[in-house]
Formats: sequence, C-alpha cells, structure tokens
Amino acid sequence: MTRKLISRRKFNCMEQLSNSDGVIAALAIDQRGSMVKMMETAVGKERYHIDMVYEFKELVSEELTKYVSAILLDEEYGFKGIKAKNSNSGLILSYEKTGYDVNTPGRLPELLPEESIQRLIKKGADAAKVLVYYNPDDPQEILDKKHAFLERLGDEARAADLPVLVEPIVYDNDILDDKSPEFAKIKPKKVIDTIREFTKDCYHIDVLKVEVPVLFKYVEGFNNKNPVVYKQKDAANYFKIASGAATRPFIYLSAGVPTDVFHQELIFAGESGAKYSGILGGRATWFEGIAAYAKGGKDGLRKWLDTIGRGNVEHLNKILKKYARPWYDIYGGKSNIEVFDINLKD
Repeated sequence: MTRKLISRRKFNCMEQLSNSDGVIAALAIDQRGSMVKMMETAVGKERYHIDMVYEFKELVSEELTKYVSAILLDEEYGFKGIKAKNSNSGLILSYEKTGYDVNTPGRLPELLPEESIQRLIKKGADAAKVLVYYNPDDPQEILDKKHAFLERLGDEARAADLPVLVEPIVYDNDILDDKSPEFAKIKPKKVIDTIREFTKDCYHIDVLKVEVPVLFKYVEGFNNKNPVVYKQKDAANYFKIASGAATRPFIYLSAGVPTDVFHQELIFAGESGAKYSGILGGRATWFEGIAAYAKGGKDGLRKWLDTIGRGNVEHLNKILKKYARPWYDIYGGKSNIEVFDINLKD
C-alpha cells in the first residue's frame, strides 16, 4: 500500500479527536434551531429563555466530555460549552449555516459568513465540520455546485492545515418523508453512492460523518410495529458495501434515533463487517436530559448527566471498544503514515 502523507498538525488533531485506540468516540451537540425548538417544547413557551439553551449545552459539555474523545459544538449557542469542555477532549466546530434556502433548488450548502477555518483554529478547533444535504440522483448542475463547494472547502482546510469532517445527509426529490418505508427502500443506494463520491481524493475530506445505510426500524427482527423493508442479511450487506466504498475514515452519526436503537445500529454494523472509526453521537446520548433540565433545572440536569447520560456514553464506549477500528487503519495502519511539516508563515 502506498504510504499516506499527512501534515503534522492534521495528524496531531486527528489524534486529539481520538481515544487511545485511535477511535473517534465523540459527542455531538451542535444543533441550533432544532435545539431551540426542543427546549421550548420541554419548558413551555411562557418559561423559555435562550439562556436555557446556553446553559444546557454548557452542562452537557462540562459533564460528558470527561468520557468522550471529542465534542462537536456550534459557537452561536454552544459558546459556553466550548469553554466548559474537558481539556483532554478534542473540539470540532460547526462551519456551515444551519438549514438551507427552501426557495433555491438543491438544498445548497452555505458556510458561516463571519467564519473561516483560520478563525476556527484561533477558537481552539481541532477540526471543522460541514453538513451537506446530498442527493446523488440530483441533476448534474446541482451536483456540480455541491462538488465545487466541497473542493473549495477541502482546499481551504488543506491551506489552513486543519482536518475537515463532512456530514452528508441524503434526500430524495420525490419521496420527501425520509422516515417512510418508501424512502427506506432507496436509502442504501443513496448512502453508498454518496460515500463513494465524497471519499474521492479531489475533496480532501479527512473524515466522513455518515448515516447508517438503512432505516433501522424497518430491519427484520428489530421492529415490532413497522413493516419489514430489509431482511437482516440484506441490511448487513448494505453496511458492508457502504463501508467498502470508503477510502477515508468514516464515523456514524446517531441521526436522532433513540439511544437503544443507536446501540443496535452500531453493534449490527460491527457484526456486519463495517469498518467504522467511531461516532458522533448526538440526541441518542443527551436528548432525555432536556426533560430533566425542564423539570429540575441545573441540578436536575447535572444529576441526569452524572447517571443516565454518563451511562449512555460509557455503553457506547464499550460498543466502540469491541467493533470500531482506528481511523488510520484505512491507510494501512499508523506505521504506513508519513507525517510531514509545512510552513504556514509565508
């Protein structure tokens, strides 16, 4: 295998984002508009105040980064969480604007206009994260815009010498309900095609944060109320094909599924032969803490985080210990990586 060249800063940042096994065992709490809605629903509109979101993210970061290798935060609502995180935990900062312009075809991505990767570095980032809505079956003119966007992003990250994580979320223009059995049938191909595209060298993406290739609630044997869309052997094959399509490290996102479902997905992925390098676990880790905060305030949330929240993270860590692969395995192992120095002063 050809030796993999990685700059020293990027290599060090990847190590900072990973645990001692080389696995990215990270927490995601960069939700913005959706976080406001969740908090407002939990506490009621008459009680809600934006400071609650700030405090919630701060406490989640302060308590749970003791047990994870990194945390993904946004600066807009998570600025207190950035300061509160454990010093041993890596920091991933969101770099994209939340949502998309519904009046423009293609769900086109935009970066935060007041940010740059150089600015994220000054704020302590060990990586930048960008979410991109992606439909591999879109018209070529839409795909070209997104591909060019990612090429520019990759070049900026290379020039600033910081890892970039890209989170592609697949969609369809005709089947709008992405939780439906109809979407479940077409999701595997879309995820596989997306991974195959985004791990091409031209994008210089360091880590892909991907969805599992199936809607797990429709897998045979893992649901009681939903129709079966996938036989277990077919679902396992989709996991394996998606993994085999990647030429760069990839990690799984929790995509808002319940905690126990996310655990099942990760175990199923590992037993299916998917060579994933970790997770960015979001709502599956901390969602129930919102209700604890709404009921018991700061003390109620701390108690929940110290018990159930910590338990969620530690259970995930056990699963990763058994099934996840080091991020550098995709390159033939750490011994096959050549770390080089670059000069950014000119």
